[in-house]
Amino acid sequence: MPIIQLQNISFSYSDKQILQNFSIGIENNALTCLLGSSGCGKTTILRLIAGLEIPDKGEIYIENKKVSTKGKIIIPPHQRNLGYIFQDLALWPHFTIYDNIAFGLKERKTPEIKEKVFEILEFFNLSEHYTKYPHQLSGGQKQLSALARSLVLKPKILLMDEPLSNLDVKLKQKMLAHIRNLKEKMSELSIIYVTHDHKEAFNIADKVVVLNKGKIEAEGSVAEIKKSENEFVKYFLEY
Repeated sequence: MPIIQLQNISFSYSDKQILQNFSIGIENNALTCLLGSSGCGKTTILRLIAGLEIPDKGEIYIENKKVSTKGKIIIPPHQRNLGYIFQDLALWPHFTIYDNIAFGLKERKTPEIKEKVFEILEFFNLSEHYTKYPHQLSGGQKQLSALARSLVLKPKILLMDEPLSNLDVKLKQKMLAHIRNLKEKMSELSIIYVTHDHKEAFNIADKVVVLNKGKIEAEGSVAEIKKSENEFVKYFLEY
């Protein structure tokens, strides 16, 4: 049974139709890449799953619970047991790295906050940077801090919206290795990773979903996508 299901979803921004009768199942404990060019609906799908947007039509299920339906949020974002890493990372510039990571724990009144923060800092090799502010960190350290802030809450699902798009090639390769390592160590975590770069997707994905204008052109393992006879997929992979 998929951990996430979107059933017959339609969604528009103003008068522009982004998704129409769109359905997808996201496998449990897998790293699924949503791959496609700008405007194909990748980020919209993440925002619908997170509860940041409301479907015009259709239903969304997370862990077999209906969380959204036509025009209505049933389970609000903070109760969906998921983490969300935005493209700009959204670290608070006026908070230290410690305070950025501790924020969600404090909001939930979680016990042993200090121990939990330093445990995740150590996991990402950030312990020596806990008193620094985001502007004092390298690009890679900011990425790891955003991961730490999301994962300290122990979500079942992690949504990642083109998190490496602002990194140079060398640092991007290093961060992809971190993400692969993260998935190996947190095997029960389900990750949905959005990218426009097929090389990036092929580097980390258990499953790839190729999107075009709000529709699925192909889905499957990396090997299956590489061998796809779909004309759009073959065209897209040339670039």
